Amino acid sequence: MATSSNFFIHTFLISSLTFFPLSPSLADDDTDKPVVEQLVDTLSTIAGPHPGIRKNHAKGIVVLGEFTPSAEASSVSSAEHLQSASTPVTIRFSNTTGIPDIADTNPSSFPKGIAIRFQLADNSYTDIVSISVNRFPAATPEDFLGLLNAVAASGPDTPAPKPITQFLASHPAAKTFVEIEKPAPVSFATQPFYGVNAFKFTNKEGEVNYGRYQIIPVNGPEYLTDEQRAAAGNNYLFEELPKRLKQSKAEFILALQLAEKGDEVNDPTMVWPETRQLVKLGTLTIESIDPNGEQFAKQTMFNPLALTDGIEASKDPILLARPSAYAISYGRRLSGQ
Repeated sequence: MATSSNFFIHTFLISSLTFFPLSPSLADDDTDKPVVEQLVDTLSTIAGPHPGIRKNHAKGIVVLGEFTPSAEASSVSSAEHLQSASTPVTIRFSNTTGIPDIADTNPSSFPKGIAIRFQLADNSYTDIVSISVNRFPAATPEDFLGLLNAVAASGPDTPAPKPITQFLASHPAAKTFVEIEKPAPVSFATQPFYGVNAFKFTNKEGEVNYGRYQIIPVNGPEYLTDEQRAAAGNNYLFEELPKRLKQSKAEFILALQLAEKGDEVNDPTMVWPETRQLVKLGTLTIESIDPNGEQFAKQTMFNPLALTDGIEASKDPILLARPSAYAISYGRRLSGQ
């Protein structure tokens, strides 16, 4: 049975250091707080005060559609939505950062996010939460906190070498993540997304595979040229998607990249080779903008650990830390903090 709550842990954006002045340090000594609470505090510091707003992926749009499983999906997992019937879905696309009016073209709005809720029978659900980058910058919550604290301590007036420079020099996974190109998609509907955490999938015969999600536009990725990006408006993605869906539906392939023996399944900084088997789980068809999307987004927190029978969490420390952080962030949002 799925549960409700959410928070950022699946992504952050270092390049905000360039575009938004940051506090030179956290206001209080938070070292006695749990790591998950410190993560929420630091994200709030980086984004600045936005009461009642998500601490990350604050700017988003909600759409409605359905998921139709493929013929081979049931061979991977016995999960209800991977069997023969179609399942209603609610999907939220978003920009990174806790800044609700960030420009869609701003590099600090990358990676983009997608959160998918599969509405199962008996009012239960299961969620997928992914980003437009096929990796994560840290293998543990503690390391991720170190990265965020380094960002928060590296304001424009901080003397060199800044804490973030020193952190990246000693953490190659974070450095790789930061240096990834940040292309601007033509549409949310043309942007691929990746699950950075592995899950354990078990089929009806008891066969087990570990895998990571990939969510790929049926017609392939499409990105703006540099000239198109420079000319695009601050809200071009949020203006384009409603127009697109009035003309036709948008489709994504939901796929699962399967791990092979020796692949690291508990470290989201480790990217598996592209040669790994990719199983098509089905097709996500986006049909319309949710007319109640704003209200839904305020009241709903997507949770990658909202799982159903046939899918289990790996032992990835980043994945397992999410629920506690979600609860803290969600509670603050509801109370207007």
